[in-house]
Amino acid sequence: MTVPPPPPFDPRIFLKHLTALPGVYRMLDERGTVLYVGKARNLKQRVSSYFRENQTAAKVRSLVARIRAVEVTVTHTEVEALILESTLIKQFKPRYNILLRDDKGYPYIHVSAGAFPRMVLYRGAKRAAGRYFGPYPNANAVHDTLNLLQKAFRLRSCEDSFFQGRSRPCLQYQIKRCTGPCVGLIDEVGYQRHLRDAILFLEGKSGQVIDELVLRMERAVAMLDFEQAALCRDQIADLRQVQQRQHVEGESGDLDVVACAVRCGVACVQVFMFRGGRLLGNQAFFPRLPEEEEAGAVLSAFLAQYYLDKTVPADLLISHEPMEMALLIQAFQERVGHRVRIAHRPRGERARWLAMALQNAEHALVAHLSSQTGMHRRLEALREALGCEFELARLECFDVSHTYGEATVASCVVFGSEGPVKSDYRRYNIEGVTPGDDYAALHQALTRRYIRLRDGQERLPDILFVDGGKGQLTQARKVLDELGITGLVVVGIAKGPGRKPGLETLYLFEESRPIILPDDSAALHLVQQIRDEAHRFAITGHRQRRIRGRTTSALESIPGIGTKRRQALLGQFGGLKQLARAGVEDIARVDGISAELARRIYDVFHDES
Repeated sequence: MTVPPPPPFDPRIFLKHLTALPGVYRMLDERGTVLYVGKARNLKQRVSSYFRENQTAAKVRSLVARIRAVEVTVTHTEVEALILESTLIKQFKPRYNILLRDDKGYPYIHVSAGAFPRMVLYRGAKRAAGRYFGPYPNANAVHDTLNLLQKAFRLRSCEDSFFQGRSRPCLQYQIKRCTGPCVGLIDEVGYQRHLRDAILFLEGKSGQVIDELVLRMERAVAMLDFEQAALCRDQIADLRQVQQRQHVEGESGDLDVVACAVRCGVACVQVFMFRGGRLLGNQAFFPRLPEEEEAGAVLSAFLAQYYLDKTVPADLLISHEPMEMALLIQAFQERVGHRVRIAHRPRGERARWLAMALQNAEHALVAHLSSQTGMHRRLEALREALGCEFELARLECFDVSHTYGEATVASCVVFGSEGPVKSDYRRYNIEGVTPGDDYAALHQALTRRYIRLRDGQERLPDILFVDGGKGQLTQARKVLDELGITGLVVVGIAKGPGRKPGLETLYLFEESRPIILPDDSAALHLVQQIRDEAHRFAITGHRQRRIRGRTTSALESIPGIGTKRRQALLGQFGGLKQLARAGVEDIARVDGISAELARRIYDVFHDES
């Protein structure tokens, strides 16, 4: 017997009887698969917004076209709805939700109970007796810490069954990673002293441990116990090394720094974890996005999914303000039972750590986009989008950068089947053209580039991209015709309204109509990536050329920089080139340079206009 298809979904009938209470809604397709999970303070108002006639968001239009049913769960409060939403997203992994794929629990260090406790990595429910330290961002951070503890304090890590069955010391004792409690080479009092030092270290009190070790070393020297003194000396050296590597100036509590970068339809979230003033490590996450999303929306989804069932530190620093931040704070505080503060515009040292996390997120995102697997998929999508009958193995993109016509530089970046081919990147200093004439600058750069390629000195690309619209496209075709080069697909990349990512238009010289790719197109993401890389490479070259041309005039143009301050800056850094490489904090350390003035100096050398 054939099962009849479900009746079409009529939103008017459904919304007529929908409650206005808080809750969670689930949108299903014709097979009953969950497409999207959302929460609302007022279910009727929120769900109604999806079915408005003037709906403009492409993501919402695509979602609504697939909806065949909507299910709701009413909750007492909006906070309960937020928690339930996070649980259902993890359970169903809906296509149209921002989804955190890697949802493993944080690892901890577990110190077992008993006369001779062991220290091991632990992940899961905290049912075993003893103490737990963490959480740590990943297992590597735990292993690094355990390795340090074994080296400095020589605590056992073996299983209880192994410990109880020994008749002679194992290899860990021979390599001085254990004190041999299994065969009585250390008594309980001595072992507990080592354990106490290790726990103080895990609690962030490494300074106290070092002070006590110094006293022990001095006492051992006074008693001519040089072997014990040497042991204390080595422990102090190990602890000072890790203290220098992990200590955060001005921090003493628990803090997570969360930064998000979004590019080409892909997001990276970096989490840096500080416990007791020490940096425990960091981890990168790549949430699945239904389409191009703002960083604030990505962080909202990430924070809800990642922290609502985990330990939340007292302070969270975030790179972008999330939607409904007050609601997130309330949910966190109800879950963990202590005050939680979220800040997205910190100052001082915290701002520097947030900038570092954001930089790590951007670097990880670039590496992720350039991965070989992703490149093959995007190249194939681009080949289909442009209607090419051949495999794409080499792409080139040109861009021009200048400041009101000054120090014009054109860039050429190259992408292959494995991502950027940086050894083939080229820059061209443009001379002899009217300042600000981008067409003439592009014509000169293309001519210089493709004369060499025509003569066989370098390989021709399969596709030539130029950053711009029909005018830049015409210049590219004119150069190729002048040089007698045929067989290249030439594409102009025109920015959309408001220069917003995802609205780019592609122009092919042979086609009368432009090509507009959907927001979630892998081909569009590749075009955006190669265009952004050409832009970055051109700006970097333009900035370097501008600085070389201005010499000391770059400082002379800054209000508040006179002869004495200029001499102090150049003397402190050894020249203008070294000053251009310095950070704001380094510049501010020079006598007479305030933080505000240091920022102005930094901006002169790093202006991206």
